Amino acid sequence: MNTNITTIPRIIQENVRNNPNLAAQYSKDAAGVFQPTTFAQMYTEVLAYAAGLREAGIKRGDHVGFISDNRKEWLITSLALHCLGAIDVPRGCDSMAGELAYIISFADCKSVVLENEAQLAKILTQKDKLSMVERFIIIDNNFDKGQYNSRLSGIKVLGYAELMEKGKALTADGTDGIKSIEAEIEQGRPDDLATIIFTSGTTGEPKGVMLTHENILNQPLHAPKAIGNGAGHIWLAVLPVWHSFERAVQYIALLPGGALAYSKPIGKVMLADLQAIKPHYIAAVPRIWEALRAGVYRNVSTGSAVKRGLFNFFVSIGTAHDKMKNLLLGRMPQFKRRCVPLDMLVSFIPFLLLSPLRGLGNILVFKKIKAMLGGRLRAGVSGGAALPNAVDKFFAAANVTLLEGYGLTEAAPVLAVRHIRHPVANTIGPQFFNMEVIFRDPDTGNVVPPGKKGVLYAKGVQVMHGYYKKPEETARVIDKDGWLNTGDIGLKTFKGEIKLTGRAKDTIVLLGGENIEPVPIENKIRESEYIDHAVVLGQDKKFLAALVVPNLEKVEAYVKENAIPYMDAEAMIQLPEVRELIQSEISNLISQKTGFRGFEMVFRSTILPKAFEVGIELSAKQDYKRHLITDMYKKEIADLFKD
Repeated sequence: MNTNITTIPRIIQENVRNNPNLAAQYSKDAAGVFQPTTFAQMYTEVLAYAAGLREAGIKRGDHVGFISDNRKEWLITSLALHCLGAIDVPRGCDSMAGELAYIISFADCKSVVLENEAQLAKILTQKDKLSMVERFIIIDNNFDKGQYNSRLSGIKVLGYAELMEKGKALTADGTDGIKSIEAEIEQGRPDDLATIIFTSGTTGEPKGVMLTHENILNQPLHAPKAIGNGAGHIWLAVLPVWHSFERAVQYIALLPGGALAYSKPIGKVMLADLQAIKPHYIAAVPRIWEALRAGVYRNVSTGSAVKRGLFNFFVSIGTAHDKMKNLLLGRMPQFKRRCVPLDMLVSFIPFLLLSPLRGLGNILVFKKIKAMLGGRLRAGVSGGAALPNAVDKFFAAANVTLLEGYGLTEAAPVLAVRHIRHPVANTIGPQFFNMEVIFRDPDTGNVVPPGKKGVLYAKGVQVMHGYYKKPEETARVIDKDGWLNTGDIGLKTFKGEIKLTGRAKDTIVLLGGENIEPVPIENKIRESEYIDHAVVLGQDKKFLAALVVPNLEKVEAYVKENAIPYMDAEAMIQLPEVRELIQSEISNLISQKTGFRGFEMVFRSTILPKAFEVGIELSAKQDYKRHLITDMYKKEIADLFKD
């Protein structure tokens, strides 16, 4: 652990000393070509922008709203604010105007950084709720500000470029500006507040999670021991950069001298960027990994019967070989005591026999998948939600390392991750360094032993300072001894790895008293090629039902293949044959044959006419906003449970 790195700006200072000429960022120019920025260049920009922000009136302890999506300037701005000891309050551009006004006002932001004119126009619709705001800083500032004068009512509008130019003059060679900003950095302390990240509001009103520099820095300081990242490694950044997961990834990438390449979670864009930048790591939510897997299967489905047969054969070989390898190397989860020598004995011969076929599969099939991911991927990191077992097994079969992790914003966020040198299947790995994780019986509060389910509690340097201006809410989740109640249900193996099985607050209780975790059921349903999303319902009902968002492309192919007439997509999903197809898929996937209990069967489903959208049905990390979904589709839900 590097004891010199006590605040976030010191990550860059340390690399300027050790890796000044290594790339820290790759961002696209006007032609869409990735251009590098070295650590030395970035540090110069950060110091200059910090000087410009200070000249504009931002000072230590200020809360600064920050509404922007992924781009080079995001990190420059955040680092510059931290240099000054200011606290950023970030959010994405897809946030609604009312939500932004609430966050900016509640968090007492006098300054707000906005990505572009569209964000300014949006936020000014809520001007009456922004009485504290004194200045807007616009990153893309090439528009006529005069048209907004009547609505600004004295609020200053400044541009990123003009502040950068002022800062460069103040920090030019021969001036005292650089020393002045570096003196500000020296004042920073580990327990200084770094950011207030408002939760996505999947269960109601957003709460501002207060994270200090110490909360955040534990992860980049220890991540290389878990995932093996180092100097010169490139990370493709596709998740919302303001969110706690991608934010942690930024610092994990940068601290040992790695670089960030900014992309988007859009199929064509991301696939092209994978080829252009050839990353060593990708951090993504499960639905991105699901989409990549679906894309592979879609390409295979257009090929000949021989091609499809070979592909499916080698996937099954890869899956079997990976299981034997895990048994041989002691990488099977021990939810019950296992006889590891016996595992090794029974797996050795099958492992040897399958190895040549696995090698052939790598050459004929899986090499193309690795090439699709850029050709030099060391590992993908999956977080933000549970990774479906089918997706996990597919990439393992294809010899692509996926390291599933787990965390929550209140813990800055990573609490566990599979280790690259010993990835234990069907778990999220051991607890993170300097953190404690226990499971407690939800009824008694007693700590349960390995192999027994309970609610996950965490304690350590990453646990948040609290919810901003909500001490009562803080006290509900952090007890007097510092244990954070995550609300997640799971268990530990006898070797210390963790497996999650659901959310305490998502638990469905049927009329018969049966407790059901919807997430594993939903993940299983989404294995169907005809289903993109499934939301399982049934609280206080006799049985389970589901809202389904279909994969229109696959459903349409099915309809055409079976010569079923239809007028358009809206009419197609109402066809009795399509409804029967969807329910049949659900019934086949959720059955006692696939490991589900009788009361976990989904007896009814209805097909929704529109795709789920981030910011509406989905949170930024693509969790279901269950309270909003149940409100938006209350008529459809009521129809599902009619007698």
